[in-house]
Amino acid sequence: MKTSIYDQHSEHTEWLKKLNFYADEITFMQKHLEDISSKNSGEEVRKEVEHFQNQIIIQTRFVNDMKKTIKLDEKVIMANINQNPVASDHRKTEDHSEERTQIESFESNFAGLRKEFNSFLSKRS
Repeated sequence: MKTSIYDQHSEHTEWLKKLNFYADEITFMQKHLEDISSKNSGEEVRKEVEHFQNQIIIQTRFVNDMKKTIKLDEKVIMANINQNPVASDHRKTEDHSEERTQIESFESNFAGLRKEFNSFLSKRS
């Protein structure tokens, strides 16, 4: 499926804003984990903290990798526009449905993680 360059740029901008939001959420989670870990040394708490630390690593990696992918896509768009600025309004490019699916899956997974994390916080804070 093809989409306009400007629609794709708009979608990239939206995705980057979302990813920045999730990066902030991850930082929030990490700080709370550090607080809980420093106050609780029990085996059960340690295992739960480790679980969330692993999830934070995975989610952070996804956010960083997706940001890189989007920024590379944006470079391609800019090169395309610079190549022929007059026709860029009408030019189509391949839709990034795979990236869209990845972001949608990430958001769904992150919502579940956030719910699980908030439950953990309510028990441990």
